[in-house]
Parts: sequence; structure tokens; C-alpha cells
Amino acid sequence: MVGAGAAALGGTVLAPGAAAAGAFAHPGMLHTRADLERMAAKVKAGSGRWKAGFAKLVANRHAQSGWTPNPQATVYRGSGSPQNYVTLYNDIHAAYQNALRWHVSGDTAHADTAVAILNAWSAKLTQLDGSADRFLAAGLYGYQFANAAELVRDRDGFELARFQKMMQEVFAPLSEDFLVNHNGAYSTNYWANWDLTAIACVLAIGILCDDRDQVGRAVAYFKHGEGMGSVKNAIPVVYGDGLAEWVEAGRDQGHALLGVGLMGTICEMAWNQGIDLYGYDDNRFLKGAQYVAKWSMGGDVPYTANTRRKGAPGVWSGAETASRAAAVDPAMTRPIWAMIANHYTKRRGLSAPYVTQIAAKSAPEGGGGDYGPNSGGFDQLGFGTLTFSRDAGEVSVPRSTPGPTGTGTGTTVTPSATGSSAASASPSASGAAGGRPQGGDSGGGDLALSGAGGITAIAGTGVLALAAGFFALRRRQAGGQE
Repeated sequence: MVGAGAAALGGTVLAPGAAAAGAFAHPGMLHTRADLERMAAKVKAGSGRWKAGFAKLVANRHAQSGWTPNPQATVYRGSGSPQNYVTLYNDIHAAYQNALRWHVSGDTAHADTAVAILNAWSAKLTQLDGSADRFLAAGLYGYQFANAAELVRDRDGFELARFQKMMQEVFAPLSEDFLVNHNGAYSTNYWANWDLTAIACVLAIGILCDDRDQVGRAVAYFKHGEGMGSVKNAIPVVYGDGLAEWVEAGRDQGHALLGVGLMGTICEMAWNQGIDLYGYDDNRFLKGAQYVAKWSMGGDVPYTANTRRKGAPGVWSGAETASRAAAVDPAMTRPIWAMIANHYTKRRGLSAPYVTQIAAKSAPEGGGGDYGPNSGGFDQLGFGTLTFSRDAGEVSVPRSTPGPTGTGTGTTVTPSATGSSAASASPSASGAAGGRPQGGDSGGGDLALSGAGGITAIAGTGVLALAAGFFALRRRQAGGQE
């Protein structure tokens, strides 16, 4: 990806390191103990925003106790496979929503339902398969599954060790491998949201499993990764008006919203472990979110042309240039904004006018099942009005502590006692016949798709080698026919 003002896509060095000084905080992904106590107190008091947000949760069919899970041994996602991933994401959202409802209401029937769903899946699931979309399944459903489990990790009857084993053996390997090998393709073949799902998955599983090196790798990739999802590649141009270009704005609105939601999710989970990615590189994410918020509401934004390389070594090579921001529908909404607005304006006391405005338009935010039946409506856990709303004046200034080893500059923080997150769009990028990466989507309203479709026929030996905690970067050997 090149262009005036754009950051070059260079090689990446991924060094693991401590998530933050001290032990991991639990619960400590999208929601901390203080967050959950705040929600419960505000709902009990009948406070407006929280009451409206909780009403959205209670009304969702996934949030009902007694939900019956339908675990599968193998989950498939992608054209050419017997797709059954709809079962997985519905059960994940039922587990998360019931766990959240338990924390807010105190009704243990919801905790028992969440535990039953998670235990059923950890007892049966052994594989994710399909086209290149299997990487999306690992990333999206990996970070969501981990968040649901984090909410009940200490609940009697929850098989935490078995669940952790499933996450480390089924979900994490695909996401870790994608960040190194990108399915055998050039690192820029896949748009930013692919990397971001993988980063979110690796980070969430690292927190769930108290794996300091895993968290360090996710943070390192966020800052320095060579793919389009690292922060300076996803947000390649910073303008002088407080805005920074979101690269997928040159693609379409849905994928840009998805990316903002995923990056916010990563920042929130890191913050709750004492790592400030929100503020990294002079609040670069805030500037990118402001850009997408203004553009999504119909405002004019600049766009610096950029070109990305597509294809796979030895298979096919091409390029694609985005030269302007795509058209938008100001009515399009995803439950991603409350988290971002409340962090920057309430926790940090910063100005974020466009993000604040679009968050107000989107409130009260719902969750999976409230934004359509397709998988795009389940790409974020949602309910941000309930989970991230804060009173004015809850400013938290980060306190510097030793940061992750080898992950570059940036502030490591100790979260405040009022610590707080969410993601956007989805189904499936069809695999390319004969292994050739394809542009565009497969239709059906799914937005968490490739920037170029899967390279399903590429065979190779892509190996993710971990030596002394470092990634050994080895480009997978591409085979097959164009």
C-alpha cells in the first residue's frame, strides 16, 4: 500500500512480552469487575442510559435462560464447505448475553445457561474448517467466545481448563498463523479487518489463559505488523484537522465500521490489562474513528490514494488502488461507538465530537440478533450503552508502568476502578477457484469478508514457529494453479 502520506508496509518484528506489570486482571477483557458493578448499580437505580441498554439486552432472544446449545465437532465457514457456523455464533452470543444479564440482574439461571453453553462446546468442538473464511471464524468467534467465558470463569460448574484448551488448540493457531502467513498470500492481499479479527482473537485468548507471550504478540502486531490491520496501515494518513484516514473507507462503509469496532475491541481489552493502545501514536485510533464517524454521517472527508498488492507468491500477483472515500448510508449503524466515545471523552476527558454524535444516534445499542439475521449482525458483542456508558467526570489518566517487552513505544496504564468495549459487519468470502485471490464479496450482506477472497487451493507448509517466544517468520510455499 503506497501513496502520499501513507506509511510503507515494511517487515515486522514480533517480540513477545509482558502484558503489563503484575498479574492479569480477571475479569479483564471487555468488562472489568468495576464495570459490571457499575452496570448493576445503575440499572437497579433506574438510571436512563443504563436502563435503556439493559432493556435492549432483556428483549433479545439470545439473552433468555434455558437456551439450548447445539455444539458441533467441526465448524465450517466459507463457500464450498458444509457451512454450519451460524450455529456457533448464535450460541456464543447466547452465552455472552446470558452471562452479562446474570452480572447485571443477579439471576443465577442466566449464569447456569451461559456455563452450559460453553461447557457443551468445549466438550465437542475440535476443528474450524472451510475456505479462507475459516480465519475469520477463528478471529471473530475466538475473541467473542473468550469474552463470554471470562464473564463466568469463576462460576461453579464451568470447565475453565477444558475451555482454555479448546481455545488454544482450535482458535488460536489459525489466528496466529494468519498474522504470520496470511494464508500464503501477500500480507496486503487481505483488507484490514482480517488482521484485526486475528489480533483480537490472540489477545483475548492470551488474557483468558494468562499467556503473557500471546498478549505480547498481539500488541506487537497491532503496533508494528506488516499486514493492513496494524494501526499505521489501517490508518495510513494523519491529517491536520484531527482526522486520520481509515484505509477501508476506500472500500465501503460496512467494512470500515467493522474495522473500527474491531480495533476498539482490541484497545479496550488491552486497556483493561494495563496497556494503552487507545493512546498509542498520539491517539491515532481516535483520529481514525473520528474520520469514520464524520464520513458515516455524510460528512466530507479527504482521502489519499493508496495501492495494495494482491495475490500470492508464485500463484498470482496484481494491485488495487483506492482513490476516494466510498459512498455512505447515514442510516447504517453498528453497536461500536459507545465504547469509543466513553473511553476518549469520559475516561480521558478528550474531545471527540463526531464519535460522540454518532454514538448518540446509535443509542441504545443492541447486540447479536438486533442487527439482522446474517452473520454481519453478530460481528460485535454489542450492548455498549449498557456496558460502557459513564458519568461525566470519570476521567482516568494512565499511570506509567513497565510496558510489554519488545512491543515498541507506548504507554502502559493501570486501568481506573471504573474501567470498560465492542466491534461491526460479515458471512463469507468465497474461495477462489484454483487458488487465485479474488476481489469483492460473495454477497448476502456479509461484511467481515476478504479484501480479496480466500486462496483455498493453495497448498503449503505455512509453519508458525515459536522459538524463545519469538515468531520465526516463514513464508508459506504457495502451490496449485492460478
